[in-house]
Amino acid sequence: MVPVPDQLLARLANSPDYYFYAFEGDEAVFVTMDRAAYQRSIFLDHRISPAAEGSIKVPVAELARKLLAAQETNWIFHVAHCGSTLLARALEALGDGPRDEPRDEPGEGLVLREPLALRQLGLAPDRARLELTLALLSRRYPGDGATLIKANVPVNFLLGEIAAADPSARAVFLYCGLQDYLLAILRSANHRAWLRGVTGQLRGHLCELAHLSDAEVGAALWLAQMRRFGAALNRMPNARSLDAEQFFVLPARALAAAAECFAIPASPAEIETVIGGSLFETYSKNPAIEFDNSVRLARRERSMGELAGEIARAQEWVERTAPDVGAVLGGISKAALMGQFECDPRASK
Repeated sequence: MVPVPDQLLARLANSPDYYFYAFEGDEAVFVTMDRAAYQRSIFLDHRISPAAEGSIKVPVAELARKLLAAQETNWIFHVAHCGSTLLARALEALGDGPRDEPRDEPGEGLVLREPLALRQLGLAPDRARLELTLALLSRRYPGDGATLIKANVPVNFLLGEIAAADPSARAVFLYCGLQDYLLAILRSANHRAWLRGVTGQLRGHLCELAHLSDAEVGAALWLAQMRRFGAALNRMPNARSLDAEQFFVLPARALAAAAECFAIPASPAEIETVIGGSLFETYSKNPAIEFDNSVRLARRERSMGELAGEIARAQEWVERTAPDVGAVLGGISKAALMGQFECDPRASK
């Protein structure tokens, strides 16, 4: 194998212009990025939109020799299908809004949505590779604030290791109650296929699923994530929880609270510009599709009627298998980003 020049290794290890895309055997794969490429890449898996074609592959062992320690990193952890992409894109968009006055604080950092390498480690944990990945994903451009990483479901099963690596990290744990979660993940054949696929990949972290219905499998996945969210919140004093329903119903208040949690400068005018813009009128994963909270609520009402029986059986399963679930959820709500209060799901911004 031809040795990798030290100069190239140094650039790969330190510059966000070389995005660490994935592990491929004993090699680390990088693609070329810039700020615009990060912003247009709604996801950083196979849907990535790099700045140039091609990739660079280097041995993981050689790369580790040049790597600096991980920098401060912000996190969004979530249970999937709960508005995390919308929240991450809204936080990213704050940098484009009007400013009341010049600021001396660091600029907004990069927002990385669902890095593939982290997902790989969620499915095949490796402590040394996780340390490498956290350092590479934390890189920032000069003058930037902390990078914000929106993880995905497999990464929730690395929460113990991530919290141990930086217990002071700022994080938002976005979650749903059981009923809301099941309404989101059982509403179509494609969503059910996703559920069976991801729980199959994570079967080592879950109870025996073979004889459970789709709704019970969804409940098992929800419960496993709730337990890990509660444990991580106990270890991370700068982390907060956010019920997705509060975010959907009160997006301006939730976005302002999230920006404050992450120490992202945001004026009221910036918040209103983002909330009133096209981002909250289109589907966050595909801006070509019109979608807003009224559409979500109408879909939710239809699903309630269709799924009531399945949801009831799943709730019974949780009551039988997890008598402590109330305490788990109580611990999560104690770290609430917006405080503990009820919100009317029919309300608007």
